[in-house]
Amino acid sequence: MKLFKEFRKQEVLVLLYRIFLAYFFYQIARLLFWFFNKDLIKIDSVSDYFNLSYHGIAFDTTAILYVNALFILLSIIPIIINTKKGYQKFLFWLYFITNGIAYAMNFGDMVYFKFSQTRLTTAAFQVAQHETNIFKVFTASVVQNPLVLIGFLVSMVLWVFLYKRVKIQENRPVKLIPYFIWSIVTICIVTVLAVGGIRGDFKHSTRPINLVDANRFVKLPSQGNIVLNSTFSFFRTINTNSFKEVHFVDEKFINDNIQPYKEYDRQVTNKPNIVIFIVESFSREYSGAFNKDKNIKDYVSYTPFVDSLANESLIFPNTFANGRQSIHGMSSVLAGIPSLTDAFTSSPYSNQKIQSIVSICNEMGYDTSFYHGAPNGSMGFLGFGNILGFKHYFGKTEYNNDADFDGIWAIWDEPFLQYFAKNVGKKQPFMATVFTASSHHPFKIPEKYNGKFKKGKNQMHEPIQYTDYSIKKYFETAKKQPWFNNTIFVFTGDHTNEIYYSEYEKAMNRFAVPLIFYSPNPEYNLKGVNPEFAQQIDIYPTLADLIGYHKKIRSWGRSLVSEKKYSPIIANSDGGVEQFIIGNYIYRFDGKDIVGIFDKTDLGLEKNIKDQVKNNPDVQKGMQIAKAWYQDYMDRVINRKMY
Repeated sequence: MKLFKEFRKQEVLVLLYRIFLAYFFYQIARLLFWFFNKDLIKIDSVSDYFNLSYHGIAFDTTAILYVNALFILLSIIPIIINTKKGYQKFLFWLYFITNGIAYAMNFGDMVYFKFSQTRLTTAAFQVAQHETNIFKVFTASVVQNPLVLIGFLVSMVLWVFLYKRVKIQENRPVKLIPYFIWSIVTICIVTVLAVGGIRGDFKHSTRPINLVDANRFVKLPSQGNIVLNSTFSFFRTINTNSFKEVHFVDEKFINDNIQPYKEYDRQVTNKPNIVIFIVESFSREYSGAFNKDKNIKDYVSYTPFVDSLANESLIFPNTFANGRQSIHGMSSVLAGIPSLTDAFTSSPYSNQKIQSIVSICNEMGYDTSFYHGAPNGSMGFLGFGNILGFKHYFGKTEYNNDADFDGIWAIWDEPFLQYFAKNVGKKQPFMATVFTASSHHPFKIPEKYNGKFKKGKNQMHEPIQYTDYSIKKYFETAKKQPWFNNTIFVFTGDHTNEIYYSEYEKAMNRFAVPLIFYSPNPEYNLKGVNPEFAQQIDIYPTLADLIGYHKKIRSWGRSLVSEKKYSPIIANSDGGVEQFIIGNYIYRFDGKDIVGIFDKTDLGLEKNIKDQVKNNPDVQKGMQIAKAWYQDYMDRVINRKMY
C-alpha cells in the first residue's frame, strides 16, 4: 500500500474541480445566450431547455479540452514543484487567460448572433480582417448591450472566487519512482479521456463531432445553437474546408433537373443601363409593400419611399437571401453564387474566373462600377469586385470628404447616394452597383436628423427609415440625369437584421429580403406583384435576360421575367445545414443525407415530415435534386468551372 502514498490524489481532485468549474460556467453562458436571443430560438418548456443543455455537455467537453489542454498537462506533469505556490500562481493565470478569452466568445455571440443567426465561426474573422474599425464596433456594442458585459464580468469574478476556494497544499514527494509511475499512469488515463472528449466519443468508427451534430437533438433547427457553444464552433471551423466533391447522381440528371446553364433570346434594340442597390440589412419585414398579404397584427412599415416605388415596379414578396453576411449578398446578387455552410467568398476557390452580371456587361460593352462608402477594401468588396471584373471601384477614398463619415463604417447613405447619382452615367450603357451602409449596427443616423424618424420597435427601425429617405433623395437627383429613363433599377437586401414580428422569427424568414425591379421605361414591362418564390441568385440571370444576352449563362438561378420557365431551386444555409425549397417541400441536407423535410408553407421548420413523406415519388425526386444541386455546386467551385 505504500505505493499508493505517492498517488497525487489532491492534485487530481483539484484539477477535476477546476475543470468542473468550466462546465458550470459554460452552462451559465448557454442560459444567458438563450435569454438574450429567446425571440430567435423558441424553446417550449423547461424540460426541453434542460434536454438541450444536457446534450450540449459533449460540445462543452470538446471546447473545454481544447482550451485547457496545456493547463491540464502542466497540472499533472511530474516536475515535483507542481504544488508550490509560485507554480500554482502560474497555473492560475494560464487558466484564466485562456478560459477568459474563450469564454468571452460566448458573450460576444450573444450580440453577434442577432445579426449572423449562427454561432461564431472563423468566418467572422475572415470578414473582420478587411476592417480597420473593429475597436469602434466593439465599443459601440458594449455601450448598446451593457448587460452582456456585466454578465461576463460577474461570471468571471464568481469563477475566480470559486477557483480560489479550493487550494492545493504544498506537498513534496518522498519516493520519486512511485511518484513518476503514478504520474505517467495519470497522464495516460487523462490523454485517453481527452481524446475521447475532443472527438465526442470513443468509437473508432465515428468522426469527431462538428456543428451539424448539434441538430441531432433538437425539435427546431434553431435550437442547435443552444446545444452548441461559441468556443466549440470557432475551434471546429479553424482550417476547415467543407468544399468536398461528392457523387450522388450522373451528369445527365444534373443537366435535366438542375440545368446549371440557362439561355434566353430576348430581343433588345437599345441596351438599358443597370443600377443595382444592395441595401445593407434590408429585411423584407421592414417594408409594407412586401407584407400586404401576411396578416401581421399591428404591422408598421418603415420604408415609405420604397413602398411607393414598389407600387410602380415588379416586386417579389417571397424572396430569400442566399447567405448570412454582406459579402455573401455580393456574390449571390452579382454572380449567382450562394453561400452554404462555408462561404464561397472566403474559400480557397474564390479567386477564379467567374461569369457574372459584371462579366456579361463587360462583354457587351457596358461601363461597370461598384460603389461602397466604407474605407476601400472593407468587407472584402474591393477584392471580390476585382475578381468579378468591375472596371471602377468608388469607396471612401474616392468620395474624399471625411466630414460625411459616420465615424465607424462608411459615408452616410444620403450624401454617398447623391455622389453615386451624379458620378455614374458618364459612359453609357453602364452597370453600376451600390452597397449602402447606414442601416447597420450601431444603428445611428446623422445628428441633423434626430427626431425626424420614428424610433420604432427595435434598433433597426430608425436607421432603415434614414436609408429609405436617402434612396428617395437619390431618385430626386437621378431623375434629372440624362441616363435615367433608359435604366433598370434593382433593389434587394444583402441579408436580414433585427426582427420584431413573429412572422419573421421563422427559420426560413430569417433569409426574407425584398426584391424590386423598376424602370421608368415602359418597354421593359416591370410592373406587378409576383408571388412565386425567388432568391438573390435570380437577379443575375434576370438582368442578363433583360439586356439581351443570348449566350449561355452559368447560373443556379433563373430569369424571373422570361417566358422560359425553369423550375426554381431556392438554396441557402443556416451555417450548419444546407436548405433547399424544391416544389412543395423544404429539404435540409447535411452534405451526406437529407435530415429534414418540411412543407414549403412551414417556414418555421416546426414539423419534420420526413418519415411520413419519404415514399412520395415527388419527395424522392426532390431529395435527389437537392443532392444533385449540391454535387454540381461542389464540382463547379472546386474544379473552377464557374464560367
